[in-house]
Amino acid sequence: MSAIRLLVLGAVRQHGRAHGYQVRNDLEFWGAHEWSNAKPGSIYHALKQMAKEGLLLAHEVAPSTVGGPPRVEYEMTDRGTEEYLTLLRQSLTSYDQKMDVLSAGIGFIVDLPREEAVALLKERIARVRQWRTSVTEYYTPAEGPGQLGHIGEIMNMWVHSADSEAAWTEGLITRIEGGAYTFAGEGDPFVGVLADGEPNPYATGPHPEDAG
Repeated sequence: MSAIRLLVLGAVRQHGRAHGYQVRNDLEFWGAHEWSNAKPGSIYHALKQMAKEGLLLAHEVAPSTVGGPPRVEYEMTDRGTEEYLTLLRQSLTSYDQKMDVLSAGIGFIVDLPREEAVALLKERIARVRQWRTSVTEYYTPAEGPGQLGHIGEIMNMWVHSADSEAAWTEGLITRIEGGAYTFAGEGDPFVGVLADGEPNPYATGPHPEDAG
């Protein structure tokens, strides 16, 4: 699973309807270009591709201010919403995903009901522990990494990573169960988007497709 599809769909969904530059601006404001593959070219490609797939509806709304094709705004279709929620749930449960996928999932977790978010995170912990058990069939942490020569440091790293992620996830579950944040059906959630005309301190500069 690639984080870019989840990030782009989620960004469009937060606006209801958005042109490519707005999506790019939001993702750069969140720092997604630093921790994922959400670079300008990838964002614009994902928007066009998902429009072809029927996940987004493209609206030509105005002529480009610099000539060329008209500016396009994108809106989520029912299929797009279904795909978005599927990707979101997968990002929260699948331990074999890259960190950018989990980061994207956490960024949109409040689009789910609170109880479902907790259940998905608990499923993630179960998968982490299952994976850790499979590692320790070959490697006994108590005996230290030296038991397998320097190669043992690899398994030692894996075990520590699994323990750290399980502890972090348990902490997140505790905060959510304790009432932190506003989830779906509870009112207006926090939306981290810039107001129209508000400068983005994390913008990476112009891109040829910004005017489209």
